[in-house]
Amino acid sequence: MQEKCGVFGIYTKKNESDVAAQAYLSLFALQHRGQESCGIAVCNEGVMQFHSDLGLVPDVFSKETLEKLGKGNMAIGHVRYSPMDKKNRSNAQPLVVRHIKGSMAIAHNGSITNAVQLREKLQKEGTVFHTTDDAEIIINTIIKKRINEQTIEDAIDKAMNEIEGAYSLVIMSPSKLIAVRDKHGFRPLCMGKLDGDIVFASESCALDSIGAEFVRDIEPGEIIVVNKEGQRSIKTHCTEKCRMCVFEYIYFARPDSVIEGTCVHTARQRAGSFLALDHPVAADVVFGVPDSGLDAALGYSRQSGIPYGVGFIKNRYIGRTFIQPTQEERDRAVRIKLNTIEDTIKDKRVILIDDSIVRGTTMRRIVKLVRETGAKEVHLRISSPPFVNPCYFGTDIDSRENLIACKMNTEEIREYLGADSLGYLSINHVSKIAQNEKCDFCEGCFTGKYPVPEPSIEKKDRYNEKIVEKNKV
Repeated sequence: MQEKCGVFGIYTKKNESDVAAQAYLSLFALQHRGQESCGIAVCNEGVMQFHSDLGLVPDVFSKETLEKLGKGNMAIGHVRYSPMDKKNRSNAQPLVVRHIKGSMAIAHNGSITNAVQLREKLQKEGTVFHTTDDAEIIINTIIKKRINEQTIEDAIDKAMNEIEGAYSLVIMSPSKLIAVRDKHGFRPLCMGKLDGDIVFASESCALDSIGAEFVRDIEPGEIIVVNKEGQRSIKTHCTEKCRMCVFEYIYFARPDSVIEGTCVHTARQRAGSFLALDHPVAADVVFGVPDSGLDAALGYSRQSGIPYGVGFIKNRYIGRTFIQPTQEERDRAVRIKLNTIEDTIKDKRVILIDDSIVRGTTMRRIVKLVRETGAKEVHLRISSPPFVNPCYFGTDIDSRENLIACKMNTEEIREYLGADSLGYLSINHVSKIAQNEKCDFCEGCFTGKYPVPEPSIEKKDRYNEKIVEKNKV
């Protein structure tokens, strides 16, 4: 399981403000949402400077790099994830373009479901693409509308009629900062204030990192425009109830973030409590797989009365996307990333909590590691239901062929993983982990029931593939 991206934007009426530094600190807080690449774009009285590259935030941005971006009154930032074998420097965001009516920068979180169709339409109209990222499709769709519209926000409003799927955006024009969320609200986006400045971010933890006050979540379908006159909201597309991805609570978001009125830390504890009710078992200790399994383990412990323990120490200098190509290297990677605490595990009946099982290979190695540390029994509990369907809205679950729950039943998975028992969070409890009457959740990866019609699967990045005989031209 991998996350997609995190976005940030800030607008201040003070010219020559150090907005790049604010963006840097906020991206650092959002680093968990993407570790492939990052970038910042700064606007100073209409002139945009930007820098992006592959790597983590502190590696891409030195003090000298931030100084070169200069000061201004607006900035947007982005952290990105994509599969390790598809790293591409050109896909790093923010994406900055110059068109007939000026400049524009965009940062995007999510995945648009009609990307292939929109890209082909734009190419037939003469658009040249330099990336394989959805952000370039979105920004060119907006530009096409901008030619005939009076304002950038009018162009965005019209473009939203054509763009389908998941998108939380921060967009910067020479004079405006704009936040946009798709009409279903698949991915989070919130607004804050900092001494009168307006701030947007994927998660509230990014606001906390710069001392900004959380104001509210952006509504599904809402466009918020900020300029020197103030801010205004456009709600033309606010027609649907929020159907945010429930996995934001289970895995993606930082525990200290508050999303749609619910603290992520609390939601994960509730998931653990439900697991204890659904799948009780006699044991000596409960512990979680860092990081997203820790809160669920605490909830399981409190509900069951079984002592909570720390079973793993995580190497904090290895990112979530640490992947090696061979089985031997992957086994070694688990030991580098996670080390067990023998006093917690040896000669104990343990309950091991994690957020999900996708392919099963990593979990199998973790169970083996716990066994080798001396556990008498290993009871595995998962704070989400089995994945049996792909996600089309920004989660890296692209095919049923890669999902272990599509190949085996629960008992077969338990045997493959080497656990003494296995229990998943029931689908009935998924919507109860974060209680908010204004927000429903997308549970399509668990149920196959999506908020929108299931799109056909077509490769977005076929132009990156090597030419083979059948498609040589």
